[in-house]
Amino acid sequence: MKRTRIMAVLNVTPDSFSDGGKYYSKRRAIARAVEMAAEGADIIDVGGESTRPGARDISADEESARILPVIEALSKRLKIPISVDTRKAKVAEGALRAGARIVNDVSGLRYDPGMAKVAAKYGATVIVMHMKGTPRDMQKSPRYGDLIQEIKSGLRGSIKLARKAGIKDGKIIVDPGIGFGKTVAHNLQILNRLGEFKDLGMPVCVGTSRKSFIGRILDIPDSGGRLAGTMATCAVAIIRGADILRVHDVREAVQAAVITDSIMSSGAN
Repeated sequence: MKRTRIMAVLNVTPDSFSDGGKYYSKRRAIARAVEMAAEGADIIDVGGESTRPGARDISADEESARILPVIEALSKRLKIPISVDTRKAKVAEGALRAGARIVNDVSGLRYDPGMAKVAAKYGATVIVMHMKGTPRDMQKSPRYGDLIQEIKSGLRGSIKLARKAGIKDGKIIVDPGIGFGKTVAHNLQILNRLGEFKDLGMPVCVGTSRKSFIGRILDIPDSGGRLAGTMATCAVAIIRGADILRVHDVREAVQAAVITDSIMSSGAN
């Protein structure tokens, strides 16, 4: 990858931690996706189920009803790839039929035994994320013996599941799961040691956008006020080896990535 890619978050949900309800209607969701593409997004990541801490599970049918009309419309309208943010094979299959090309699974292909097979069937790229626990309980005192090694071990397990289903290495991306069963200190350590995940041999996706650890450090309860903090984490993530940034604020992330990429690729004299 010659430059950092920007994955734009599109939550078609009523209860996501940052923008829940804002793009819940099909019309608003499509308009926002078109706007983010114009701002420079490389991927639009469409999700219909909140995975914020404590979030309730919803059925595959409810999740599909929220996102499939949006994905179908966007796949016809946009040239950039559409990703589906889901843990459920039934939802993923519907999304891939509707035109999605990437499956972003926060469970690392573990929640639904059929997920890897569905992705392989449609030739989809998969983003496998590390999560300790489930969205409902993941932030209840998460503990690790060796943080980085345990996350890497979990990601290796997800890579193994993908390979077993027939997904080629060139279609596997790893995500250490910032904020998913991690404390503030864990998140900072992951960012600082992000380069160690390159040992897995896959591109690395990082999602820090507007997350609570930024708010706690800066004492900003409102997720919408965490833009500057988010951009700082994005720059550090790129320096430490991130290939993809998953963000809400696309224009600002694109600019941060261009500057950071330019610095990192400049010759030292």
